[in-house]
This record gives sequence, C-alpha cells and structure tokens, in this order.
Amino acid sequence: MDLKDQLKNLFPDHEVPNEEDSVKDSERALWIQEAPIVCKYEKRKGKPVTILDGYTGDKEDFRELAKGLKTHLGVGGSAKNDTILIQGDYRKEIMEYLKDLGFRVKRVGG
Repeated sequence: MDLKDQLKNLFPDHEVPNEEDSVKDSERALWIQEAPIVCKYEKRKGKPVTILDGYTGDKEDFRELAKGLKTHLGVGGSAKNDTILIQGDYRKEIMEYLKDLGFRVKRVGG
C-alpha cells in the first residue's frame, strides 16, 4: 500500500486536483509594462550593487520578478519601495533575463 492509498483511506472525501488544470507560479505570466525598467549600477559601502527601478505592476508580480532574478543569478538582494537591489554587477545578465521575459530595459550609467 503506497502513500496515496493510505491518504485515500484517511480522507475518503478528498478529491485530488488534476495536475494539468493547476497553473504553477513560475508559469504564471507577469504583467508587462509600457515604460522600460531602469537598470543601473552603483557602489554602496564599497560593494557593487545593480539597481532595477521603474516597475509599475502588481506587488505580487514585483516580488515574483525579484525572486526569479535572484534565483536565476544565484545571488542575494532585496525588493522594497518599488526597487530591486541585486548584489554585484549583473547588468548584462539581468537585461538579457528581463528581455527574455518580454520587458523593455534601459541601461543607465557606464
């Protein structure tokens, strides 16, 4: 008797949702905006930081975009006050990632 059968015995009224019908969070489309996202580089306390500013979509999409960027790059960062901070100079990689998602990106500074 496997785990699914045991759970069926414990909860006979529970219906298992079809996997095809459920949409994964990563497959959910982000809101694409008209104005470009500004990608700039700064040094804060002597450390390089890439800053993304200008996203005007939903807060949930904003958090999802920040998490996707950090996961894709394998680095740390934060997302607050409509600004995404990524630790390190990843302007090129971030711009390619955002263009693949369908965003317009504008590079500011060097």
